[in-house]
Amino acid sequence: MAKLQDAQVDMYEQLPVPYGLVRFGVAPDHPEVKNCQEKFEEVAESPRFTYIGNVKIGADVHLADLKPHYDAILFSYGASEDRRLGIPGEDLKGVYSAREFVGWYNGLPEFQHLAPNLEAGEQAVVIGQGNVALDVARILLTPPDKLRHTDITEQALETLSRSRIRSVNIVGRRGPLQASFTVKELRELMKIDDVAFAPIDRAFYPSELRKLPRVQKRIGEVLLRGTPISDEAQKRQWALDFLMAPVSIESSNDSDHLRSITFKKQAFTPDADPLSPSASVIQTEDKTILPAALAFRSIGYKASDIPGLADLGVPFDHKRGILPNDPSGRLMIPHKGPGTLTAGYVPGLYCAGWVKRGPTGVIASTMEDAFTSADVIVKDWQSGMPFLNTEQGESASTGKGWDGVKDIVTSKGVRPVSWKDWQRIDTAERERGKRIGKEREKFGTIGEMLKVLDA
Repeated sequence: MAKLQDAQVDMYEQLPVPYGLVRFGVAPDHPEVKNCQEKFEEVAESPRFTYIGNVKIGADVHLADLKPHYDAILFSYGASEDRRLGIPGEDLKGVYSAREFVGWYNGLPEFQHLAPNLEAGEQAVVIGQGNVALDVARILLTPPDKLRHTDITEQALETLSRSRIRSVNIVGRRGPLQASFTVKELRELMKIDDVAFAPIDRAFYPSELRKLPRVQKRIGEVLLRGTPISDEAQKRQWALDFLMAPVSIESSNDSDHLRSITFKKQAFTPDADPLSPSASVIQTEDKTILPAALAFRSIGYKASDIPGLADLGVPFDHKRGILPNDPSGRLMIPHKGPGTLTAGYVPGLYCAGWVKRGPTGVIASTMEDAFTSADVIVKDWQSGMPFLNTEQGESASTGKGWDGVKDIVTSKGVRPVSWKDWQRIDTAERERGKRIGKEREKFGTIGEMLKVLDA
């Protein structure tokens, strides 16, 4: 909008509330990560921006209905599905995805029914070694009183206060130099009061850490130092287990609740460099079993198709879980040619974020990616490239935007939420939080959010 002064931007969001991953994915004890909301608020105050919440594209309004009213559409709807392990027992009671658990304690309406049973036993296993896996472990091990003044939901606090979890194993297929967590997340786990971590096997690292790249060196120093266990019986603890691949999840004989997880040990391939971030591994026949009362799958997310994308000429890549695009975010139609891969652009269609490049990167890198895609839209418009409704680079849309779509949405009984409506919901949540000594207490259902607007 700053680089194209007459641009009008409408943003559609399926929930009544904005911020997506920042609101529902960032850990409640990481409030500094949510500062990017300020930039969004600045944009939202522009008279050339319209926020349209509580409207689900592909259900409440079809993409074909949007097309006549816009010159360009940018898809930035993230990754809303989990990658599965594909092993026996994955659907036993007590097995959760990290996405579900994070959404539950952050107040995402979709998962407020989750009711994780944290009283089932003392041992939890997290499969996967990214930042989200460490978030899950940290929330399980942090004393609830330390979280009480964050925006974690009261329902989650109550459940965590009854938790019996005392030990968390975070398990990965490869070694520490291939894990994707950051040193910041690692240090936070190390600093939880009365929670111990035993140093990892020194053999994973070279004799001199200074030979490693800076980031890997810092992570190695933290891992090898660990947190000495002075009285294991009185402490909670966590561990990082490497070179282990899950093969099955077992239940108790008399129930459908998990009891343990069987792993096969992994080994680096003969030609692999164990110090390389891309080192490959192979599975051995050696097995190990970890007891578990709870298990969390944290092996990545993937985006899903939107009904009607194919009608716009976009073939969703189900295997990779992304929209086919070039590095700048222009959507493309891949065609297999003789011995090569060629592609053509889909005029006026763009993407950004995880639906563009897969579920990788942190909030800051996702923001930069969005800026890049926006710059490309401006560049294409100024250079006269074809857009949605013209081949001449000049607008042939109705130019109505949301005004041309509103009647379709409301005729289905859907209640759109404006930016001013969201501000009323925001105020109500902050008032709820103030009464109990925290920044906000989120509404856990869409019905509760909309009820504020009737007051």
